Amino acid sequence: MKVTTNDIQAWLQDFAAAIEKNKDYLSELDTPIGDGDHGNNMHRGMTEYLVVSKGNEPNSIANSFKVLAMALISKVGGASGPLYGSAFMNMSKAAKDLPEITTTEQLITILTAGFDGIKNRGKAELGDKTMLDVWGPSLTLLKEDRFSSQEIEQLKEQTKDLQAKKGRASYLGERSIGHIDPGAASSALLFQTLLPYLN
Repeated sequence: MKVTTNDIQAWLQDFAAAIEKNKDYLSELDTPIGDGDHGNNMHRGMTEYLVVSKGNEPNSIANSFKVLAMALISKVGGASGPLYGSAFMNMSKAAKDLPEITTTEQLITILTAGFDGIKNRGKAELGDKTMLDVWGPSLTLLKEDRFSSQEIEQLKEQTKDLQAKKGRASYLGERSIGHIDPGAASSALLFQTLLPYLN
């Protein structure tokens, strides 16, 4: 494995494109169990990232994550901005002094820091029907060399069967069952767009 700063920036640009393409879908997922704005919020944050990074391209993996974190925290409303922002800020710290990612272990360490950032900020656990339900099992998939688009998609789909314990969706109780979590869906896009850079 050899993931460079350029690869990280290309990945985040691909994620921005995937968010733009799927913003209506993400907001539709959010409509029955949230505020109906997850797609638009994420799109606003990722667009800001593209603008900021274009004017001043980050010169390291750590800086790339930090620029994204700041863009998401400043532009994304609701819970998504702080949660994703915390994830990427933690990932920036974990990637400090790394000129490139050369082992799966390094990547897992960085993504685990992101997972911890979301968990600490959102006070959520696995199984609470949040983005953690894609992030956590994705780390397991990486460790077991089973990280694939199909597996990631399955993690997203599995949130449909969970009852929400956090956020606005938790107010619905059992009525939250049967809906895919929008944060899990955007997280699935994040990991699916990472896949091409791990060869």
